[in-house]
Amino acid sequence: MRLITTRFAPSPTGALHLGHAAAACFAADAAAGGCFLLRIEDLDRDRCRETFVTAIFDDLSWLGLAWHPNVRRQSQHFADYQAALSKLSRLGLLYPCFCSRADIAREIAASSTAPHGPGGPLYPGLCRRLDADRRRQRELEGSPFCLRLDMAASLRLAGPLEWRDVEQGPQLARPELWGDVVLARKDMPACYHLAVTVDDALQGVTLVTRGADLFAASHLHRLLQALLGLPVPLWQHHPLLRGADGKRLSKRDGAQSLRQLRAQGLSSAEVRAMARLALA
Repeated sequence: MRLITTRFAPSPTGALHLGHAAAACFAADAAAGGCFLLRIEDLDRDRCRETFVTAIFDDLSWLGLAWHPNVRRQSQHFADYQAALSKLSRLGLLYPCFCSRADIAREIAASSTAPHGPGGPLYPGLCRRLDADRRRQRELEGSPFCLRLDMAASLRLAGPLEWRDVEQGPQLARPELWGDVVLARKDMPACYHLAVTVDDALQGVTLVTRGADLFAASHLHRLLQALLGLPVPLWQHHPLLRGADGKRLSKRDGAQSLRQLRAQGLSSAEVRAMARLALA
Protein backbone atom coordinates (compact mmCIF):
# COMPACT_ATOMS: atom_id res chain seq x y z
CA MET A 1 0.00 0.00 0.00
CA ARG A 2 1.53 3.32 -1.09
CA LEU A 3 2.21 5.80 1.69
CA ILE A 4 0.56 9.20 1.41
CA THR A 5 2.68 12.29 0.77
CA THR A 6 1.14 15.68 1.51
CA ARG A 7 2.50 19.21 1.69
CA PHE A 8 1.91 22.56 3.36
CA ALA A 9 3.05 25.41 1.13
CA PRO A 10 2.86 28.88 2.68
CA SER A 11 4.09 32.09 1.06
CA PRO A 12 6.44 34.15 3.27
CA THR A 13 4.56 37.40 2.79
CA GLY A 14 3.30 37.79 6.35
CA ALA A 15 2.79 36.03 9.66
CA LEU A 16 0.96 32.71 9.84
CA HIS A 17 -2.55 32.87 11.34
CA LEU A 18 -5.07 30.29 12.57
CA GLY A 19 -6.16 29.52 9.03
CA HIS A 20 -2.60 28.51 8.17
CA ALA A 21 -2.42 26.40 11.31
CA ALA A 22 -5.60 24.61 10.25
CA ALA A 23 -4.26 23.95 6.74
CA ALA A 24 -0.93 22.71 8.07
CA CYS A 25 -2.55 20.41 10.63
CA PHE A 26 -4.98 19.13 8.01
CA ALA A 27 -2.13 18.22 5.65
CA ALA A 28 -0.04 16.66 8.42
CA ASP A 29 -3.00 14.60 9.66
CA ALA A 30 -3.82 13.48 6.12
CA ALA A 31 -0.31 12.07 5.70
CA ALA A 32 -1.29 9.49 8.36
CA GLY A 33 2.16 7.99 8.90
CA GLY A 34 3.35 8.85 5.41
CA CYS A 35 5.37 11.93 4.48
CA PHE A 36 4.48 15.52 5.36
CA LEU A 37 6.39 18.09 3.31
CA LEU A 38 6.94 21.81 3.80
CA ARG A 39 7.38 24.04 0.76
CA ILE A 40 8.11 27.76 0.77
CA GLU A 41 6.35 29.47 -2.12
CA ASP A 42 8.58 32.53 -2.47
CA LEU A 43 8.31 33.48 -6.14
CA ASP A 44 6.93 36.95 -5.38
CA ARG A 45 10.21 38.80 -4.91
CA ASP A 46 8.51 42.05 -3.99
CA ARG A 47 6.46 40.69 -1.09
CA CYS A 48 8.39 37.70 0.26
CA ARG A 49 10.70 38.28 3.22
CA GLU A 50 13.32 36.02 4.82
CA THR A 51 12.11 37.04 8.28
CA PHE A 52 8.75 35.48 7.48
CA VAL A 53 10.47 32.25 6.35
CA THR A 54 12.18 32.01 9.73
CA ALA A 55 8.87 32.75 11.48
CA ILE A 56 7.12 29.98 9.50
CA PHE A 57 9.63 27.40 10.73
CA ASP A 58 9.29 28.68 14.28
CA ASP A 59 5.47 28.75 14.27
CA LEU A 60 5.13 25.26 12.81
CA SER A 61 7.67 23.86 15.26
CA TRP A 62 5.77 25.51 18.12
CA LEU A 63 2.58 23.83 16.85
CA GLY A 64 4.36 20.51 17.25
CA LEU A 65 4.41 19.64 13.55
CA ALA A 66 7.31 17.66 12.07
CA TRP A 67 8.07 17.77 8.36
CA HIS A 68 10.57 16.17 6.00
CA PRO A 69 13.96 17.91 6.36
CA ASN A 70 14.20 18.70 2.63
CA VAL A 71 12.24 21.95 2.37
CA ARG A 72 11.70 23.07 -1.21
CA ARG A 73 11.94 26.80 -1.89
CA GLN A 74 10.51 27.86 -5.21
CA SER A 75 13.05 30.65 -5.68
CA GLN A 76 15.79 28.00 -5.93
CA HIS A 77 14.15 26.02 -8.72
CA PHE A 78 13.56 28.41 -11.61
CA ALA A 79 15.15 25.88 -13.99
CA ASP A 80 12.35 23.39 -13.28
CA TYR A 81 9.70 25.91 -14.25
CA GLN A 82 11.62 26.97 -17.34
CA ALA A 83 11.82 23.33 -18.44
CA ALA A 84 8.05 23.04 -18.13
CA LEU A 85 7.51 26.25 -20.09
CA SER A 86 9.90 25.05 -22.78
CA LYS A 87 7.94 21.81 -23.16
CA LEU A 88 4.65 23.67 -23.49
CA SER A 89 6.26 26.01 -26.01
CA ARG A 90 7.53 23.09 -28.12
CA LEU A 91 3.97 21.77 -28.16
CA GLY A 92 2.82 25.12 -29.55
CA LEU A 93 0.68 25.85 -26.49
CA LEU A 94 2.18 29.16 -25.31
CA TYR A 95 2.03 32.62 -26.79
CA PRO A 96 3.39 36.00 -25.66
CA CYS A 97 0.80 38.50 -24.48
CA PHE A 98 1.76 42.18 -24.74
CA CYS A 99 -1.51 43.53 -23.34
CA SER A 100 -1.50 45.86 -20.38
CA ARG A 101 -4.21 45.63 -17.74
CA ALA A 102 -5.73 48.76 -19.28
CA ASP A 103 -5.80 47.13 -22.74
CA ILE A 104 -7.62 44.11 -21.36
CA ALA A 105 -10.05 46.21 -19.33
CA ARG A 106 -10.99 48.30 -22.37
CA GLU A 107 -11.59 45.21 -24.50
CA ILE A 108 -13.74 43.61 -21.82
CA ALA A 109 -15.70 46.83 -21.27
CA ALA A 110 -16.42 47.02 -25.01
CA SER A 111 -17.87 43.50 -25.04
CA SER A 112 -21.42 42.79 -23.98
CA THR A 113 -20.70 39.07 -23.50
CA ALA A 114 -17.31 38.98 -21.76
CA PRO A 115 -17.12 35.52 -20.12
CA HIS A 116 -16.03 35.23 -16.48
CA GLY A 117 -14.02 32.55 -14.74
CA PRO A 118 -12.81 31.83 -11.19
CA GLY A 119 -10.40 34.76 -11.33
CA GLY A 120 -12.78 37.26 -12.93
CA PRO A 121 -13.27 38.20 -16.60
CA LEU A 122 -11.44 35.89 -18.99
CA TYR A 123 -8.69 37.22 -21.21
CA PRO A 124 -10.31 38.23 -24.52
CA GLY A 125 -7.57 36.72 -26.71
CA LEU A 126 -6.15 39.88 -28.27
CA CYS A 127 -2.58 38.61 -28.55
CA ARG A 128 -3.60 35.08 -29.44
CA ARG A 129 -4.76 36.52 -32.74
CA LEU A 130 -1.41 38.14 -33.57
CA ASP A 131 0.48 36.46 -36.41
CA ALA A 132 4.07 35.27 -35.96
CA ASP A 133 5.61 38.30 -37.70
CA ARG A 134 3.75 40.77 -35.50
CA ARG A 135 4.73 38.85 -32.36
CA ARG A 136 8.37 38.84 -33.42
CA GLN A 137 8.24 42.55 -34.12
CA ARG A 138 6.83 43.32 -30.69
CA GLU A 139 9.53 41.20 -29.04
CA LEU A 140 12.28 42.97 -31.02
CA GLU A 141 10.82 46.30 -29.92
CA GLY A 142 11.34 45.21 -26.33
CA SER A 143 7.65 45.28 -25.45
CA PRO A 144 7.05 43.62 -22.06
CA PHE A 145 4.98 40.46 -22.21
CA CYS A 146 3.73 37.50 -20.22
CA LEU A 147 3.26 33.94 -21.44
CA ARG A 148 -0.29 32.63 -21.76
CA LEU A 149 -1.55 29.10 -22.27
CA ASP A 150 -3.58 28.66 -25.45
CA MET A 151 -6.52 26.95 -23.79
CA ALA A 152 -8.32 25.85 -26.96
CA ALA A 153 -5.18 24.21 -28.37
CA SER A 154 -4.41 22.62 -25.01
CA LEU A 155 -7.87 21.10 -24.74
CA ARG A 156 -7.60 19.65 -28.22
CA LEU A 157 -4.29 18.03 -27.36
CA ALA A 158 -5.23 16.72 -23.92
CA GLY A 159 -8.76 15.55 -24.63
CA PRO A 160 -11.27 14.82 -21.82
CA LEU A 161 -9.71 14.59 -18.36
CA GLU A 162 -10.86 13.60 -14.90
CA TRP A 163 -9.56 14.09 -11.39
CA ARG A 164 -10.73 12.94 -7.99
CA ASP A 165 -11.48 14.83 -4.81
CA VAL A 166 -11.56 12.75 -1.62
CA GLU A 167 -14.72 14.49 -0.40
CA GLN A 168 -16.62 15.12 -3.65
CA GLY A 169 -15.54 12.15 -5.73
CA PRO A 170 -14.70 12.01 -9.45
CA GLN A 171 -14.64 15.33 -11.29
CA LEU A 172 -14.73 16.02 -15.01
CA ALA A 173 -11.91 18.51 -15.56
CA ARG A 174 -13.09 21.91 -16.76
CA PRO A 175 -9.89 23.92 -17.30
CA GLU A 176 -11.67 26.06 -19.88
CA LEU A 177 -13.09 27.95 -16.90
CA TRP A 178 -9.75 29.75 -16.72
CA GLY A 179 -9.38 30.77 -20.36
CA ASP A 180 -5.89 31.61 -21.63
CA VAL A 181 -4.30 31.75 -18.19
CA VAL A 182 -0.94 33.46 -17.54
CA LEU A 183 1.82 30.95 -16.70
CA ALA A 184 4.83 33.29 -16.45
CA ARG A 185 5.62 36.99 -16.32
CA LYS A 186 8.73 39.06 -16.87
CA ASP A 187 9.14 39.58 -13.12
CA MET A 188 8.03 36.06 -12.17
CA PRO A 189 9.51 32.97 -13.90
CA ALA A 190 6.41 30.94 -13.14
CA CYS A 191 2.99 31.91 -11.88
CA TYR A 192 1.19 30.01 -9.15
CA HIS A 193 -0.64 27.45 -11.30
CA LEU A 194 2.45 26.24 -13.16
CA ALA A 195 4.80 26.34 -10.18
CA VAL A 196 2.64 24.32 -7.79
CA THR A 197 1.83 21.73 -10.45
CA VAL A 198 5.52 21.19 -11.20
CA ASP A 199 6.47 21.26 -7.51
CA ASP A 200 3.87 18.69 -6.47
CA ALA A 201 5.05 16.31 -9.18
CA LEU A 202 8.76 16.69 -8.43
CA GLN A 203 8.16 16.30 -4.70
CA GLY A 204 6.09 13.15 -5.14
CA VAL A 205 2.94 14.58 -3.58
CA THR A 206 0.18 11.98 -3.76
CA LEU A 207 -2.55 13.94 -1.94
CA VAL A 208 -2.95 17.69 -2.50
CA THR A 209 -4.75 19.23 0.47
CA ARG A 210 -5.81 22.87 0.33
CA GLY A 211 -8.68 25.26 0.90
CA ALA A 212 -12.02 25.08 -0.87
CA ASP A 213 -11.26 28.43 -2.52
CA LEU A 214 -8.79 26.59 -4.76
CA PHE A 215 -11.19 23.86 -5.88
CA ALA A 216 -11.55 25.43 -9.34
CA ALA A 217 -7.76 25.62 -9.69
CA SER A 218 -7.57 21.83 -9.60
CA HIS A 219 -9.33 21.71 -12.98
CA LEU A 220 -6.50 23.74 -14.51
CA HIS A 221 -3.76 21.85 -12.68
CA ARG A 222 -5.13 18.56 -14.01
CA LEU A 223 -4.75 19.92 -17.55
CA LEU A 224 -1.17 21.04 -16.91
CA GLN A 225 -0.34 17.59 -15.56
CA ALA A 226 -1.66 15.99 -18.74
CA LEU A 227 0.23 18.38 -21.03
CA LEU A 228 3.50 17.97 -19.11
CA GLY A 229 3.20 14.21 -18.60
CA LEU A 230 3.12 14.48 -14.80
CA PRO A 231 1.59 12.04 -12.29
CA VAL A 232 -1.93 12.74 -11.06
CA PRO A 233 -2.48 12.98 -7.29
CA LEU A 234 -5.69 12.89 -5.31
CA TRP A 235 -7.08 16.19 -4.06
CA GLN A 236 -8.82 17.05 -0.81
CA HIS A 237 -10.27 20.52 -0.31
CA HIS A 238 -11.05 21.61 3.22
CA PRO A 239 -13.35 24.43 4.42
CA LEU A 240 -11.93 27.90 4.95
CA LEU A 241 -11.64 29.48 8.37
CA ARG A 242 -13.68 32.65 8.62
CA GLY A 243 -13.77 35.50 11.08
CA ALA A 244 -16.76 36.90 12.95
CA ASP A 245 -17.57 39.04 9.91
CA GLY A 246 -17.90 35.95 7.72
CA LYS A 247 -14.80 36.75 5.67
CA ARG A 248 -12.09 34.14 5.36
CA LEU A 249 -9.02 34.75 7.49
CA SER A 250 -6.22 36.43 5.56
CA LYS A 251 -2.94 38.23 6.16
CA ARG A 252 -4.15 41.16 4.10
CA ASP A 253 -7.16 41.72 6.36
CA GLY A 254 -5.10 41.55 9.53
CA ALA A 255 -6.08 38.11 10.78
CA GLN A 256 -4.71 37.45 14.25
CA SER A 257 -1.32 35.76 13.91
CA LEU A 258 -0.10 32.66 15.71
CA ARG A 259 2.47 34.88 17.42
CA GLN A 260 -0.35 36.98 18.85
CA LEU A 261 -2.20 33.89 20.04
CA ARG A 262 0.98 32.70 21.72
CA ALA A 263 1.43 36.11 23.36
CA GLN A 264 -2.11 35.84 24.75
CA GLY A 265 -1.05 32.71 26.60
CA LEU A 266 -2.61 30.03 24.41
CA SER A 267 -0.68 26.77 24.30
CA SER A 268 0.23 25.00 21.09
CA ALA A 269 -2.18 22.20 22.02
CA GLU A 270 -5.02 24.72 22.38
CA VAL A 271 -4.25 26.33 19.02
CA ARG A 272 -4.02 22.93 17.31
CA ALA A 273 -7.38 22.00 18.83
CA MET A 274 -8.92 25.28 17.64
CA ALA A 275 -7.56 24.74 14.14
CA ARG A 276 -8.74 21.14 13.84
CA LEU A 277 -12.15 21.93 15.36
CA ALA A 278 -12.66 24.70 12.80
CA LEU A 279 -12.29 22.19 9.95
CA ALA A 280 -14.30 19.41 11.57
